[in-house]
Amino acid sequence: MHLKSKYNTVPSLLRNVVANIHPETNTFLMDKVADKWLNISYKETLDRADAVSSYFLGMGISKGDRLGLILENSPAYVYYDQGLQQIGGVNVSIYPTLSESEIEYIINDAGLKTIIVGTPFLLKKILKIANNCPGLERIIPTFDDFDKHTVDLNITAGVIGFNQLIKEGKACLNDRKQQIDACREAILPTDLSALIYTSGTTGIPKGVMLTHGNFVENARVCLEMITIVDKDDLFLSFLPLSHVFERTCSYLICCTKGCKIAFAQSLELLARNMEEVKPTIMACVPRLLERIHDKSIKTGTQDGGIKEKIFNWALQIGEEFRKAKATDSKPGMLLNMQQSIANKLVFSKIKEKTGGRLKFFISGGAALPKNIGEFFGNLDIVVLEGFGLTETSPVMSVTEFDRQIYGTVGRIIPGIEVGIQNVDSKKIYTIQTYLTFNKDFVSPEGEIIVRGHCVMKGYWNKPEETSIVIDQDGWFHTGDVGQFYEGNLKITDRIKNILVNSYGKNIYPTPVENTYLKSTKIEQIFLIGDKREYITAIVVPSREALQETFGYKDEFFQEPELFIEDEAVVSWIAQDIKRLSNELAKFERIKQFKVKRNPFSIEAGEMTPSLKAKRKIIEKKYAEDIDTLYMEESFGE
Repeated sequence: MHLKSKYNTVPSLLRNVVANIHPETNTFLMDKVADKWLNISYKETLDRADAVSSYFLGMGISKGDRLGLILENSPAYVYYDQGLQQIGGVNVSIYPTLSESEIEYIINDAGLKTIIVGTPFLLKKILKIANNCPGLERIIPTFDDFDKHTVDLNITAGVIGFNQLIKEGKACLNDRKQQIDACREAILPTDLSALIYTSGTTGIPKGVMLTHGNFVENARVCLEMITIVDKDDLFLSFLPLSHVFERTCSYLICCTKGCKIAFAQSLELLARNMEEVKPTIMACVPRLLERIHDKSIKTGTQDGGIKEKIFNWALQIGEEFRKAKATDSKPGMLLNMQQSIANKLVFSKIKEKTGGRLKFFISGGAALPKNIGEFFGNLDIVVLEGFGLTETSPVMSVTEFDRQIYGTVGRIIPGIEVGIQNVDSKKIYTIQTYLTFNKDFVSPEGEIIVRGHCVMKGYWNKPEETSIVIDQDGWFHTGDVGQFYEGNLKITDRIKNILVNSYGKNIYPTPVENTYLKSTKIEQIFLIGDKREYITAIVVPSREALQETFGYKDEFFQEPELFIEDEAVVSWIAQDIKRLSNELAKFERIKQFKVKRNPFSIEAGEMTPSLKAKRKIIEKKYAEDIDTLYMEESFGE
C-alpha cells in the first residue's frame, strides 16, 4: 500500500480514499439502529467531520489542544475524531471502565477542553467530577435526552448535545471551510495526534504521545506485510477505540486502504452481528478465540456417538493437513480429499458462525495460547498475531499470512529495529529488522527493545519517566522478555511478572497460566510464588461450566463470599490442574489453589483496560487468602 507523500497524517487518509480509491458515495461505516444496519458514506462522514471542525473553530480550539472522548465505538466517534484531528486537535480517548478519580486525573493532566460522552451512565460520572476539572469547557453527550441528567446542576462547563453541535457547525461551515482546509494542510507527521493513557499494571496513568507519523506509518507497513487486505474488505469493530490496537489495526487500516467498518452493538451481540454483516477481517483478543474454541469443542463432542467421532476425526485431518502445508511437501491427493470432507462436515459450520467470509482474525492485546492458534489452523481459519505496546503505535511485529509459526508473534515490520538485550548485563545479543529476516534464526532470550518510526514521542508531562524507557541511543525498552524463534519474535512474559521462588528458580507466569487455561473449566488463573517455596494460584472457574456441572443458579454468583469452598468444585478443578501439570517442570506446577467466585475485573481495579492482571494490586488485595495457601498441605505433584 503506497500513499502519496501528501497523505501522511491521520485526517488526510480519508481524503486519499475519496481521491484515489472509492467514490465519496461509497459506504464507509455501518451502524445498527433498531433492527436495521445503516450504511454511511464517505461524503456523510466527511461532512459531519467538517461540521465538528467548524464548531470547534468557533469555540477557539486550535492546533495542539486536547479534546476528550469517552464513548463506545460508533459513527459519532469517527465524526468527532476526524473533526478534531483535521484542525490539529489531539484525540484523548478515555476507557469507559475507569473510575471517576482516574477520569478526573486524565482530564486535568491532559488539559481537556471538551469531552464527548456516549451513555447516561458515563455522563453521570463526568458530571460528578466536572467542577474538579477547571479547564473543561464543554461536555457533549451523544444521546438526545441528556437534559434530565443536567437539570438543576451547578457546573461550570457548558453542555451541548452532539446533534446540536453538528447543526451549529454546519450553519457556519461555509464561512470556515477554507480555514478547515488550511488547518488540515498545516498538520505535520511529527505533530501530536493522540494521547492514550496507560497505567499498565502499576502506577499513575501516563499519557503516551503518538504522532500522526506514528499512526500512518504503522498502518502503512502493516498493509505492506499483509497484502491480502483489500479495499472491498469489511471489518467488524468491537474492541474499544480507546485502545491503540483497535484504533490502528481496524480504524486506521480502513481509513488507509478504503475498507468498510461495521460497529458491533456489544460483546453480548457480537456472535449475532458476525452472522449479520459477514465480516472479512476482525481484530480480536485471545479471549474471543478461546470462547469460540471452547464452544466448538463443546458443540462437537457433547452428544457423543458418531457426531463426536466425526468431529474428532475432522480435527485430526485438519491437523495433518496444516502440518503438511507447513512443510516443503504438499498435502497428497488423499489428504486433500479428506480435508475437503472435514471442511464440509465440521469446519464450514464453525466458519458460518463468523459469517462465512472471514479471511483472518488478527489477535493482539495479550498472548494467544499456542494450542488455540493451532486449533484455528486445523480449521483452516487464519489467525494472525501481532505484538506491540501503546508506546509503539502499537505494531512491532505481525504474522505473515502464509507462514504461521504458532506461539510466536510474527516478523518484524519494515522500517524499525528490534533487539534482544540481556536483562542484567545490558548486552544486546542481536538486532533484527524486516530485511535481515532468516526463517532459521534463533536468538538467546532477553528484554525486547525497539527503535524506529513506531516509537512514541514520550510520556505527556513526564520527561523523567520517558528517559527511563527510551535510552540515549533511542531504544525503547518494552519490559517484555522474549527471543527470536525461526525468524519470528516470541514473547515469554513481562519482566515485572517474573516470579523467583525461594530456591532461586525463575518462573514466567504467562506460559504457565496458558497451560492451565487449556482446561475448559478455567476462565482465569493468577499464579503466585515470588520468594515462596512453591507455586499456588487463584483460579476463576468458567461460570457456564460451573452451572452446567453443579446446577448453580445466577444467585450463587451474587453471594458475598469471595471464594468457593465447596470440596466438590475444588476437586473438579483439581482434576484438570493435575492433568495439565504434567506438561510443566516440577517447579512450575501449582501445588495449592483457591477458587474465586467471580472473575478479576477492570471495575474492581484488578485488571488493566487491556485485560492484563495488576499483579501487585491483586497480591495485596488477597494477601491473607494467599497466605493460607502456604499453610495448607499440597494436593500433590
